[in-house]
Amino acid sequence: MIIITQPNATEEQIERVVERVREFGLEAHVSRGASRVIIGVVGADDSFREKPFAAMPGVEAIVPVLKPYKLASYESRGAASTVEICGVSIGGDSAVALICGPCSVESREQLLSIARIVKDAGARILRGGAFKPRTSPYSFQGLREDGLRFLADARNETGLPVITEIMDARDLPIVERYADCLQIGARNMQNFSLLKEVGRSHLPVLLKRGFSATINEFIMSAEYILSEGNMNVLLCERGIRTFETATRYTLDLNAVPILKAKTHLPVVVDPTHGVGLRAFIPQMSLAAVAAGADAIMMEVHDSPDVAKSDGEQALTPDMLHKLVPRLRAVANAVGRDL
Repeated sequence: MIIITQPNATEEQIERVVERVREFGLEAHVSRGASRVIIGVVGADDSFREKPFAAMPGVEAIVPVLKPYKLASYESRGAASTVEICGVSIGGDSAVALICGPCSVESREQLLSIARIVKDAGARILRGGAFKPRTSPYSFQGLREDGLRFLADARNETGLPVITEIMDARDLPIVERYADCLQIGARNMQNFSLLKEVGRSHLPVLLKRGFSATINEFIMSAEYILSEGNMNVLLCERGIRTFETATRYTLDLNAVPILKAKTHLPVVVDPTHGVGLRAFIPQMSLAAVAAGADAIMMEVHDSPDVAKSDGEQALTPDMLHKLVPRLRAVANAVGRDL
């Protein structure tokens, strides 16, 4: 259930509504807009019918939410939300943001070089893995804290905010020390204990869709984060597993408009993992912008032939520079900027 306050509702009236919600043993999540306050109520559905919230001073309307994801639902805000990452806005009417960088942080010199390249091309956020979940235990697993320090160095030099993956809740304090946004990878989409921990973090969270997850399962994972109080969540479509073997995964661009209709959360598309083949990433990036993505995340490497992970799917600097003007043209065609 969503409680919408009147434009002139006082703080005392809002606090009384929240207090009343909690008296019934329900949870209240307060979102403040330009003219109204929206209070998301979470609890057993059957209890909502008998609660006289509509009669309380300062309340304008009660909107029932029948979906299992109360806080992520579009109805809970009535408008698309925006997530800020160190001054970079993603979602709503903001410009489409480019999130670029290497799959893995391999060295300080490598990362600084790539950070300069992607910033020059138009990227607004730097991505890079310090902790790498790999299918094989013998593959490169990342530089861990050294990698985080190098990401912070790159941010200090270029001004690009940093997003990096967290795999273990025990690493949260150290990742928070260096990063500006936490990434939950596809393999951890339903690691509910980790979702709860990042839900208590002060940093925004980019949640990747599991490669065998339905859209509803994806949204419910986001609900875990939101229910812990962290409302700054980005949903990232990165491809799902189907019977098709021509590409690494099948990039589900259907998910973009569906997620934007079902939820208020910004939607990011990662064509790098969805396709897995460098030659086809530009086309799918363009399609993602046309589908309504709020941000595009791409892997970029200045020497992909010697990359320690996923070099075959990383764009070269030349490809990125040629792609960005085309992305901007598509964004402008659908009423967005880049």
